[in-house]
Amino acid sequence: MTMSSTGTKLGIQDSPEPQPKLRALLVEDNALDAALVVRALCKDGFDIAADVVQDEAAFTRALRTHPPEVVLADYNLPNWKGMEALKVLLSEGLDIPMILVSGALGDVTAVECIKQGATDYVLKDGLARLPEVIRRALREKNERSLRHQAEEDLARKIDELARSNADLEQFAYVASHDLQEPLRMVTAYTQLLSERYHGQLDESAAKFLGYASEGAQRMQVLIQDLLAFSRVGRNSAACGSVDCNAVMADVLLTLASAILESGAVVTHAGLPAVWGVRTQMAQVFQNLIGNAIKFRGKEPPVVSVQSEKSGQHWQFSVSDNGIGIPPEYAENIFVVFQRLHTRNEYPGNGIGLAICKKIIERCGGRIWMESQAGSGSTFKFIMPSHGPDERVGGRP
Repeated sequence: MTMSSTGTKLGIQDSPEPQPKLRALLVEDNALDAALVVRALCKDGFDIAADVVQDEAAFTRALRTHPPEVVLADYNLPNWKGMEALKVLLSEGLDIPMILVSGALGDVTAVECIKQGATDYVLKDGLARLPEVIRRALREKNERSLRHQAEEDLARKIDELARSNADLEQFAYVASHDLQEPLRMVTAYTQLLSERYHGQLDESAAKFLGYASEGAQRMQVLIQDLLAFSRVGRNSAACGSVDCNAVMADVLLTLASAILESGAVVTHAGLPAVWGVRTQMAQVFQNLIGNAIKFRGKEPPVVSVQSEKSGQHWQFSVSDNGIGIPPEYAENIFVVFQRLHTRNEYPGNGIGLAICKKIIERCGGRIWMESQAGSGSTFKFIMPSHGPDERVGGRP
């Protein structure tokens, strides 16, 4: 059965003023009660078209042929229960507010129905509440739709960004890999020219050739650094438990020459095992400790590596007594090829901290710096203590 606020069945005249249109589906076995519901809504300004059904088959058919904006269901019907309509809505994948309109419904039952998914309930002797309940339900549905759309848009943008980053990473890898051979030829031939015509060129020509050779060598180092940066994370399957004590022993052995030359003292307490890639964790410690030795002050470097448990992560700190970094550069130092000093002051291309950041973030951690110029630096980072499947609560 179909009812309309403009139909003669209810004897209600059209209002000359614009009215909000509403398509409703009533689950009701009493035609008079259905008419009273429609009348209450028309009285409050709704222009309503309502289908009335009494069983599941008719309800499902109405959903598919004329999808409603709201379902108004009696709690008890002779052959069906109003709450069964909610199950049909869920099975059809529809987000349609369902409001119980019943002659008698205790508070306990009403609360239980709302817990199961009903939007609200209105007693038949209090139909004056119904219009505002419907308006609120439609507002909430609209907010849900907007939120869902925003979440979908965000997920799509994240996916696009991930693809873009992957494409850029692949480009950087291919470009840096493929550029090495022609650059190797340029370097080789400039060196050959320099050696073969040594003493035969005038001062300006020798200087220009030196500039070309030096530039080619510097470009070669840049490309190698870019290749190292693009390789981070390309073998994510290698993640596992990493013993940081063993990693630290390897790093100190690698840096033994720099430590001896600078007179550095590197100390560390017992370090934990974390979730990551062993070779990449070695890169992190080697870059941080190597930087502490490189950017030293007048005193011999003193470097301390510490760790402490922080929830399901381990927090590490690498502190030194070096030249320090002004706080305003705390973010810039992690950007690829960002340098705070000239190459004449300190060698390098400014990629070590960018590699540290990429490694740590790919493992679900983060890195930051605490420093004052002239007062040493402390780099802190957190790493997960276990893999995703071992973490409690499903979150890192």
